[in-house]
Amino acid sequence: AQFSFQENEIKLLTAEIERLKNFGCLGVSPSLEGLRDENAKLKYRLNFLKKSLQEERSKSTKSMININSCLQEIFGAAIQAAYPDLENPPLVVTPSQQPKFGDYQCNSAMGISQILLKTREQKVIPREIAEKIVKNIPANECIEKVEIAGPGFINVHLRKDFVSKQLSSLLINGVQPPAIGKRKKVVVDFSSPNIAKEMHVGHLRSTIIGESMCRLFEFVGYDVLRLNHLGDWGTQFGMLIAHLQDKFPDYLSVSPPIGDLQAFYKESKQRFDTEEEFKKRAYQCVVLLQSKNPDFIKAWNLICDVSRREFQKIYNCLDITIIERGESFYHEMMKDIVKEFEDKGFVQVDDGRKVVFVPGFPVPLTIMKSDGGYTYDTSDLAALKHRLCEEKGDILIYVVDSGQSVHLQTVFAAGQMIGWYDPKVTRVAHAAFGVVLGEDKKKFKTRSGDTVRLIDLLEEGLKRAMDKLKDKERDKVLTPEELKAAQTSVAFGCIKYADLSHNRLNDYVFSFDKMLDDRGNTAAYLLYAFTRIRAIARLANIDEQMLRKAAREEVLVLDHEKEWKLGKCILRFPEILQKILEDLLLHTLCDYLYELATTFTEFYDSCYCVEKDRQTGQIVKVNMWRLLLCEATATVMAKGFDILGIKPVQRM
Repeated sequence: AQFSFQENEIKLLTAEIERLKNFGCLGVSPSLEGLRDENAKLKYRLNFLKKSLQEERSKSTKSMININSCLQEIFGAAIQAAYPDLENPPLVVTPSQQPKFGDYQCNSAMGISQILLKTREQKVIPREIAEKIVKNIPANECIEKVEIAGPGFINVHLRKDFVSKQLSSLLINGVQPPAIGKRKKVVVDFSSPNIAKEMHVGHLRSTIIGESMCRLFEFVGYDVLRLNHLGDWGTQFGMLIAHLQDKFPDYLSVSPPIGDLQAFYKESKQRFDTEEEFKKRAYQCVVLLQSKNPDFIKAWNLICDVSRREFQKIYNCLDITIIERGESFYHEMMKDIVKEFEDKGFVQVDDGRKVVFVPGFPVPLTIMKSDGGYTYDTSDLAALKHRLCEEKGDILIYVVDSGQSVHLQTVFAAGQMIGWYDPKVTRVAHAAFGVVLGEDKKKFKTRSGDTVRLIDLLEEGLKRAMDKLKDKERDKVLTPEELKAAQTSVAFGCIKYADLSHNRLNDYVFSFDKMLDDRGNTAAYLLYAFTRIRAIARLANIDEQMLRKAAREEVLVLDHEKEWKLGKCILRFPEILQKILEDLLLHTLCDYLYELATTFTEFYDSCYCVEKDRQTGQIVKVNMWRLLLCEATATVMAKGFDILGIKPVQRM
């Protein structure tokens, strides 16, 4: 539609280039102010349009085509032509589950039949509706034939030359993101540990899920702001600073050697709970900190820096990129937040507290305590407004555990109520997730009942991955560098994949034995499958340059049923990504990668890629189009791994 609009405008401008005088109405850009001659303006506009059309076409031809979306457009047009008076008719196109039913199915006829019965009292059998839809299918390049089956299912068979062409495009251009419309600004709030407390297994899910979501949004071309909403402000800093003053009185001149911040926190908490004098002093420290006393700001920074260094160790292990923007960042904005809600008449006073009731939510937000202090509610509202109004976020994603669901929905509704955003224009979503369970199906704890430290979990993963590799005698065939690379790839890849492969809304059982199993839907299996696929061309002495040349010259033959099945599976990648952009459920990508790997195995077992002499083992024939299918599979898997934050290795 965009192309046809631009082409029409080019035709109009070309036709009227001599006689059009009043050009301002066509929206000339400010850069044309210096062009006084109307004709020059017109020609400039014409050249600009032609250039932008070429750029859009170039970008569009490189994008991977979402076949499901293409079919939806085709059937949407057919339904519109068949039933022009029907408002919002159901449009259901899905991949077929069995080859005998074609490649895709359109199942809209049943829904249309029900609508006609309810709204017009017309009883039309779905099969008749399906026949009418089929008659109105417009000319297109992807459908070979359609068949009507059963009560009104429309089975779609794709053209082999179309699939072959798309695979060639993938091999030539690489895995390109599907076309998804205009570029958007996305703000993702994830990880968010508390200063002076160690990251534990509870932070694992937010960190891994948030990182993967950011990678997906970045891949499709969005501008992504990755935010770490640290708990770096509040009353707990009063007791920490008071304890710092007692334990390291010269902290202003000599950097205190706080080795174990967790122990330091526990000591200060114990004193706060048992020593009345210390408690009073801790409260005084909070007041001095919030009034920006330089000595207390320095103490606060010292404590924050110790935590930052510990957090960064974990982020380095897991390859996490994130910008720190803790609660302290929003502190100066909180006074204005309270005033804004007061000015608009939303504030009520309850026992000295200032609260905001949001329609539909039973518990109000407390935006100011009776002592004049602010709360998490205030800082969350300030963060929401800043992300919407200052960062200009089009999409805001909060990757926070399910326990915070009511709180966050209340905050979002308050932002909507006060007019910060319109949910029809801006998407503000809580990507909730369940808890990590131990193998006893209870919250994951150490034997002593403590919360599992995340750094301990990662170190245990490294140890177990090395044990697994040595059990498989990989240490005898890999160099020390390759073995180390395989260890980190398996350890951290398996931990990430075990989390991401489960529906994030559910709790999941953490089990090293299951995640390191190289059979089934695990990272260990997929990483090994990937290295095997990459090795096929290498062992046939086919290098990257030869593959690139073949991609431009060879036609991908898809005559064997397993070639056809694999080719279609590879090309489903864009529709998988599109679904995740809509529902933020990353396990769909994991399921797809597992399906792709198993589909490849079926293909490889049935179709010789490299044929060898049985006596000598010498290569007698290389089926290049099949090697290209191997390459396409590996390329898509590599991009899938990248989105999940998993680093494959060439040798395992």
